[in-house]
Amino acid sequence: MGTVTPPAMVPLVEELGWIPVDEAGAAGVARRVAVDCARRLGFSDERAGEVAIVAAELASNLHRHADVGSLSVRCLRAGASGGVELVAVDSGPGMADLVFSGADGTSTAGTLGIGLGAVRRLSSHSGGYSLPGRGTVLTAQLWAGRDRVETPVVAGLSRPITGETVCGDRWAARERDGALLLLVADGLGHGALAAAAANAVVDAFLASGLDAPAAIVEHLHRVVSHTRGAAVSVVRVEGDAVRFAGLGNVAGVIASPDGERRSMVSMPGIVGHQSRGMREFGYELPPEAVVVLHSDGVSDRWNLRDYPGLSRQDPLLIAGTLLRDAGVRRDDACVAVVRP
Repeated sequence: MGTVTPPAMVPLVEELGWIPVDEAGAAGVARRVAVDCARRLGFSDERAGEVAIVAAELASNLHRHADVGSLSVRCLRAGASGGVELVAVDSGPGMADLVFSGADGTSTAGTLGIGLGAVRRLSSHSGGYSLPGRGTVLTAQLWAGRDRVETPVVAGLSRPITGETVCGDRWAARERDGALLLLVADGLGHGALAAAAANAVVDAFLASGLDAPAAIVEHLHRVVSHTRGAAVSVVRVEGDAVRFAGLGNVAGVIASPDGERRSMVSMPGIVGHQSRGMREFGYELPPEAVVVLHSDGVSDRWNLRDYPGLSRQDPLLIAGTLLRDAGVRRDDACVAVVRP
């Protein structure tokens, strides 16, 4: 594996869906979906083969050890570079020592015990978080080149309501003059029309050069009126300064590992349809705290105090853990996290 080279920008994410891992054959499905993504991104045959190994190992691990597990597959694009991202989430028995469990030769299922070690070696970036009795989240990014990439400061996950294949909740992030801007959009309702509304919000957000959250939300309100509308929140993080604006019920929270939570203020309304005025609020980001945005498909009854060490992990691990434990199945759900 080569040197550490951070991506040049916040990657664009293409969701390929969640694969339920309830039988051994799910590993084959995961492998095919991941390899198809790799080939569309121009991966070499050798690198696509490594993607296949990692996808199959993560899915097989879920089948062997997890009570309830699923695997997310996503295509990443950052300029001319492309990557495949895999997120394995389960509610299984968990692992007391994830580092030990990932060492070659360690197995509780009578196998050779090389799966998690192979995932770590072949990935450009990988991570994991596990609690005994609560389950495990494992992540892997494989970029076309085999250089390692640094841990991102922002990441998110979305999941459709049970029975749907498209999700009406989306997140997106972009950088502007050293500041990070993060958005979560919850398209009204479910299915294709909700997804179309959320997609329109994300497209307009990424295309805009604005960097003040209130101005961004006001801009979105004007340009997505042709859709059914969405609840939207935008946060700007620069150092320990946080600026926030929202319209509707996408929650914004500043959460510390000691359990302290500060909810940020969103105004009532629907982006694209109803607004009684927009306000922007400023907050201070305490040391070791993270910023979390989530749709109303995620209960607000979560607390980082219940997850020792989670706030120091990859933001994708934080998002995956909160989505697993606080996400509801009767609604689309999305969690996005900034960990400066």
